[in-house]
Amino acid sequence: MGKLSWSREKAASRKSVKVVLFGLAILCAAGISGFAYVHFFTKGLENLPSRVCDGTVERDLVIQVLPPARSADQWADRQNSRADLTYYCHVTTTNNSSLLSETRVRPISKADWLKSYSENGGTNKIIHTTADDIEALTQLNSDYVEVYAPCSPPSIPSYNASEDYAVLTRLWVDGDTKATGTPLGQALTDIAYQVTKHVHKLAECQGTHDFPRELPRYKDR
Repeated sequence: MGKLSWSREKAASRKSVKVVLFGLAILCAAGISGFAYVHFFTKGLENLPSRVCDGTVERDLVIQVLPPARSADQWADRQNSRADLTYYCHVTTTNNSSLLSETRVRPISKADWLKSYSENGGTNKIIHTTADDIEALTQLNSDYVEVYAPCSPPSIPSYNASEDYAVLTRLWVDGDTKATGTPLGQALTDIAYQVTKHVHKLAECQGTHDFPRELPRYKDR
């Protein structure tokens, strides 16, 4: 009778071990599945080049703006040159959030640009940041920014010879954003500023212009 009882206890013990091992196997599988999900379905932005749009914009800035996605793509397009130059930089994701920019060389003074933005903007407070004659602006809780940098193209049409020219970048998000508030505006401004510097060079703007590494932070203004 004692031997039978011992056999039953041994069998029960083995069954308990199997249950524990089975449970551990499920947990491991769940952990691996979770890792696989995170790695394959939310790391699309991390798989982009370290600098997107012809090496113009830091990928890490884009990651600050757009939410995680299964996959992402980026492209840039250049149309015309010098005084007629237009440049596009787009980053798109599978969760339908996109970062879009349009940069043009335009005959526009800073005063006219500021007036136009104020007239066409929303009701939120406009915040600025400047470095010498370069200026960026956005609105609180906005996903849209603009950057203005004076430019003297090497060839200007005679009918615009007396006009002030500038490289003007407009950048916005279509869809959800990862950041909000001032951090969002700052990241968008940093991206737009990098695009502006790139186009300033592409347009062959005359004279030397000392672009700082980044514009002053909005919190410092």
